[in-house]
Amino acid sequence: MEADFWHTRWENMQIGFHEGAVNRMLSAHIGALGLDPGARIFLPLCGKTRDIAWLLAQGYRVAGAELSDIAVGQLFEELGVTPDITEHGPLRAYAAPGVTIFAGDIFALTPDLLGPVDAVYDRAALVALPNDMRARYTAHMRVLTGAAPQLLVTFEYDPAIMAGPPFSVTAAEVRTHYAPHYQITQLADLDVPGGLKGVCPARELALHLAPR
Repeated sequence: MEADFWHTRWENMQIGFHEGAVNRMLSAHIGALGLDPGARIFLPLCGKTRDIAWLLAQGYRVAGAELSDIAVGQLFEELGVTPDITEHGPLRAYAAPGVTIFAGDIFALTPDLLGPVDAVYDRAALVALPNDMRARYTAHMRVLTGAAPQLLVTFEYDPAIMAGPPFSVTAAEVRTHYAPHYQITQLADLDVPGGLKGVCPARELALHLAPR
């Protein structure tokens, strides 16, 4: 999707993709990543997800990337902390104890600027991107994070019923992008209660990607 699409969604608070509670796949399957206390987890295209507060409460550190400064500002308001803000070329870093979010184009984020991460939690990034962007994104993620292990949440549904985002990204498609570099294990496959956007029957999948 073009950047203007997402900026407009946040400006108009059309954020039906935002979950009001911790994602069920995260709370159920974070253990699959085998992380030590204090591990640093990267959330691409994170919005103002409640998952960040939950991860912080579990004792993890969080890094994120988000296009919209509006989303990042609201995230820190809801966390109840005032971030330090620094400029890094086309990106802006919002930082507070335990959490740093980079606002801007994720493709402008570099491994050096992000710093080391122990794992990736991708709930809303891959499924937010149209088909012609996914290969670029998955290649960038591998380089950006040093092929860190991932907990990846995706949706499967009939795209003839509903146009994304979120897009239907099957487990088979995930393997075409990531299998050369990761061992992929499916952890869960559950119905989306009420369907996506209340209209489209869908499955929600959790996948564990372990670097080869």
